[in-house]
Parts: sequence; structure tokens; C-alpha cells
Amino acid sequence: MKKLFVLCCTLLLLAGCGQKEEIVENKETKGESAMSEQFIGKWEGNIETPNGQLPIIVDLQKNSGTLSVPAQGISNFPLKSVNYTGDQVSVSIHLNGSVIAINGTFKNEQIEATFQQNGGTFPLILQAYKEEPVTYETVKIPVQQGDLIVALQKANATSPSPVAVIIAGSGPTDKDGNSVLAGKNNSLKMMAEGLAQEGITTVRYDKRGIGDNQALLTKEEDVTFDQFVEDAVQIIQSLQANKAYTSVHVIGHSEGSLIGLLAAQKTGVASFVSIAGAGRPMDEVLVEQLKSQLAPNLFKESKDILTALKQGKQVENISPELQAVFRPSVQPFLISVLKYNPATELGKVKSPVLLVQGTTDLQVKEVDAEALKKGNPDATLLYMEGMNHVLKKAPEDYAANLATYADPTLPLHEDLLPAIQQFIYGK
Repeated sequence: MKKLFVLCCTLLLLAGCGQKEEIVENKETKGESAMSEQFIGKWEGNIETPNGQLPIIVDLQKNSGTLSVPAQGISNFPLKSVNYTGDQVSVSIHLNGSVIAINGTFKNEQIEATFQQNGGTFPLILQAYKEEPVTYETVKIPVQQGDLIVALQKANATSPSPVAVIIAGSGPTDKDGNSVLAGKNNSLKMMAEGLAQEGITTVRYDKRGIGDNQALLTKEEDVTFDQFVEDAVQIIQSLQANKAYTSVHVIGHSEGSLIGLLAAQKTGVASFVSIAGAGRPMDEVLVEQLKSQLAPNLFKESKDILTALKQGKQVENISPELQAVFRPSVQPFLISVLKYNPATELGKVKSPVLLVQGTTDLQVKEVDAEALKKGNPDATLLYMEGMNHVLKKAPEDYAANLATYADPTLPLHEDLLPAIQQFIYGK
């Protein structure tokens, strides 16, 4: 699972926003003006990076344009130059000291292009941008170092209503359940919209350093797991103080399960739902994942690094092959999360607990669900037959299962929302 084991705060291809650059004049000639019309407008696509797909949006105009990278909080960054020659387009972007080039050809109603940065060249197909309707309200919650922007999905019913905080998984996974590592599947977006149809309001959000909340994290080494927990606590407490809600619940997916159960300990929520939550300490999970992917020498090095990190000691010398997981800037985060045993911590949650585990999950296994159940015997454990890690119906076949990670047209597993709804309503 080479695309799946990077657990937190992955350094994305385009880091930082830098300062805006002046637009260089378009060099298009008058004779080519008509031919450039086919390019004018907004385009979206995925840069095929070694770590997975990175969604971008390019807005091309005759003499200007902008670049947006939602996963990194980059919005409408001005292009340095844009040039059209027949069915060819060339774009230059100066971003935080890095020169980026997009070169493409208009063909079959799309732009077949390459994305170049720092000596690397990556395939990119741009298609006409389709605006997704915004079905939620934006709310700001005061947290440490600023305001956390959250998406409030109001219930399709008269208030007051129950409200559930949905907490996303690890790394650059956003409030909709999408990630540069996995792709766009809209799992958490579908969950929020589905629960709204059943009279349950939800709040979901990009964790600090991601998407809407990119500005809350300027340096990767500054983020800790406890910070994520405290952000969730602030959201929960703000909802508990709001008379528009009859009760406050937490739904945590993957890493969001551990964040959610720790926040539930501190706030006394009405219920807690863990979906595909790890039941073992993070070092045990990482060792299991890395064993099948690394050469013996690198696997031994990984275990030694994890031993040191669990003792609170940072490791300076990391082999290049292990930088993605153990680079120095991510070690403070790993140290902060390795101190927790999810099963032990779940035993401290006094609220009713529902554990949901898919039987075709590639990342979290039934052994984790059983460990959580053992940690809290009063919890209800529910297996979803054929549900994978992104909450879709998927086969056990690895390639076919992984393909669902980047398919937003697939619905959620048919049993998931009814189970959550019934649990929240206490049925």
C-alpha cells in the first residue's frame, strides 16, 4: 500500500503561497486570437505525482489567469504569464521562489498537458471545470492562533436538531473525505448531506494546515496531535453552548476516530461513532504496514526510529527512502500521537459508542475493531459487509478497491447512514 501508509501532514507538491507576482503580458498575436478562445475559462484536473493525485484548478483568460490548489489552501494565485499558439498553451507560475510551467495541447475538448516544477515533470489532464453547489454554511470557531473555518450542514428539518461533528482522517484529507494521496471520493460530504436529509445537522472541517484552514499552520514541525484534539474540543463546546441543538455527537473516521474519542472524553458528548478507527498504537500499525513494503535494512531502521519517537526522542539521520514518513518536520506530530493507545483511551469514553468497520478495508482491519471493542466492552460493534476505507462498496481485489478512492460518483455503503442515524437517535 505504497500510496496509503503516509499518515500525517504530507508535504504536498506546491508548498506555501508566497507573494503575488505581476502578470506578464500575453504574447498571443491577433491571428491566433480566435484559436485561443477554446482555452478561455476554468479547467480542473489532477497532477499525477509520485505520491498520488493533486487536484488543481486553472482559470485561463486572454491576458491573465489564476491557479488554485484547494488541498493546500491556494486560491486564485496569479499566473506569471500565459501564452497561446494555435492549439497550444504555455503557462508560467512563480510560487514561493519556485518556477512552475504548464504546457498543454487542446484535444478532444480537454487540455492534455504536463506540469513541471523543480526538475520534475508530471502528467496533467485538464477538463472543463464543473462547479459543485455549496450546500453548507461557513462558520468560524475561535481556536488557538485564530479561527477554524467549519462547514455547517443544516438538517432538513425544523430546529432544534441533533448535531454531529465529523472528523476526517490523516494527512491532507479534507472535510469532504478527499485527499491528494487517495483522490476525490466525497465520502464525508455524502455523509453530511445524507444525515441532513435525516434531520441531523453536521459540522465538518479541514484540519489546521489543510484547505480552508491552511493559514493556521505555517510550519509542519509546529503541528501536534493534541492540537487537533483541542480544535475538536473547541468545536464541540461551541455547539454544546448553542440552544439550536438538542444534543452533540462525534463521528470520527480513521485518524479522526482517535481525535474524536479523546475530544469526547473531555466534553461528554451524547454519543461517539468510530468508523475505521485504529485500535492499536500508531507504531504497531506502522510496523505492520511498512513490513511488506520495505527492504529488511529499511524496515529495521523504521522500527528503530519508532522506538526512539515513542520515547519522545527525535531522530536526525533518516534514509531518503523513509523521509516521506519520518522526515524531521513530522516527528513532533508522530511523538505526540504515539503516546496514545486507542483501545485504552476508548475505555475512558463515558458516552455510548458505536464502532463501524468495513470488511474490505485496505488500511484498517478487523483486529483494530476487536481491540477497540475489548477496550470498551459496552460499545456496539457493527461490521459493514463489503465496505472499504472510503466508506464505499468495494471488492477485496486491491486494484478495484483502490479505484473507488477516486470515484465521487459511487454512493456510500447502503447500510452506513441508517446505522449512524439510528444510533444518534438512540433507536
